[in-house]
Amino acid sequence: MLAVATVLAAGCAGQPPAPQAGPVTTTATTPPSAPSTPWQRVHLGSGAGYDFPVYANHPLMSDLRGVREVVFVQHGLQRNGDDYFAAGAALLKASGRNPDEVLLIAPNFPGTPDAAKHFDNMPVWTVQGWIGGEGAVSGPGAGVSSLQVLDDLLAFVTDPARFPAVRKVTVAGHSGGAQIVHRYAVLNNVDEQVRARGIDLRYVVANPSSYLYFTPDRPAAPDYRRFAPYSTAACADYDKYRYGMQDMVAYASGATGMALYRRHAQRQVTYLAGTEDNDPNHRVLDKACGAEAEGPTRLQRARGYLRYEQWLASPGQAIRHQAYEVVGVGHDQARMFGSQCGAQAVFGMDPAANAAGAACRAPLR
Repeated sequence: MLAVATVLAAGCAGQPPAPQAGPVTTTATTPPSAPSTPWQRVHLGSGAGYDFPVYANHPLMSDLRGVREVVFVQHGLQRNGDDYFAAGAALLKASGRNPDEVLLIAPNFPGTPDAAKHFDNMPVWTVQGWIGGEGAVSGPGAGVSSLQVLDDLLAFVTDPARFPAVRKVTVAGHSGGAQIVHRYAVLNNVDEQVRARGIDLRYVVANPSSYLYFTPDRPAAPDYRRFAPYSTAACADYDKYRYGMQDMVAYASGATGMALYRRHAQRQVTYLAGTEDNDPNHRVLDKACGAEAEGPTRLQRARGYLRYEQWLASPGQAIRHQAYEVVGVGHDQARMFGSQCGAQAVFGMDPAANAAGAACRAPLR
C-alpha cells in the first residue's frame, strides 16, 4: 500500500488555542419505536451550549480513563448514525482490538425530517446543510455550524480530565459523511494544536460526491488529467462553497485557498474510492453543476482531486496524504471501511489479518 507522499511544513498564522471542551453531560435514550442501539445525548459547547445525539460503544458518563483511541464514523445523507455505528462496531470487533481501549462514536446530525427519531430539544439542520458546515436552522443551538459540532466533539474526546490516555483520534466519513469530514480536514483550526499535545489526529474520506477546491481550476475533459478554470457559461456558481472558495461558509470566513491548501497538505488524510462507484446517475450522487464540474462520477472525481492536489504542489513539496482505490466495491460504507486499506485506516487492522476485506490498490493517475 503506497502513501501518496510524506510531510509538508506549512500552516496558517493566527491559530487559536487548543480546543477546550465545554460542560458535557450525557443521557442514553431509546426512542419508543426503535429497538436499535440507544443514542446518547451529549451537552456540548460553551456558555449555554447545546445537546447533540451520538451513538457510542461506552456510556459517555462512565469512567473512560482507560480509553486510548477514539474513532468517529460519520453517517451520510440519510443521517443514519445507528447503521454506521453498527457497521463500525462489527469492524471494531473483527479488528481484535481491546474494546475497553477504543471509543467508537457515530455522531447523528438531526435533520428537518427526523421528528420520529425523538431528537428533541437539539439543533436541527436542513437535509444537506450539515454536510457543508451550515448553521442549524432551528432548535436549541440554532445557528451552530455542523463543523463547530465536530470541533466540540473533538474537544470532548481530547479533554485530559475525561480522557487522559487518548493518543489517537480518527474522524472517518463515507458519502455525505465524507463530504463533511473532507471539508473539516481542510477548514478546521484545531488540528495542529491537537497534534501538538501528542494526539495523532487522522481523517478518512471515503466516496464523497464532491471535494473542496482551492482555486478556480477543475479537471478538464476529456481525460481529466489537465486543469483549467471551468466555464462559467456552463455553471456560473461552480466555484462557490461547497465546491470552491467563493462565498465561504461562516465557520471558515476569511480563509484563502492556497493558505488552506498548504496547511491541509500537512494534515493526515486518507482518501478511499471504490472502483465500482462509477455510476453517473447514482440516486444520491450530487448532480449540481458545481459537482459535475469535478467529473461525472465519484470515482472520476476522486482521481481528479488527487491529481489536483499534486498539480498544486510546488516543486519538491510533499503531501502528507494517503490514497487507495478499493477494488470491486461501489457506494457501500461497510465494505469500504471493511476493506483491507479501509479497516487499516479506520481501525488499525493489519491487512494480513483481513483476508475477507476487499483488496486495495494505489489510485490510477
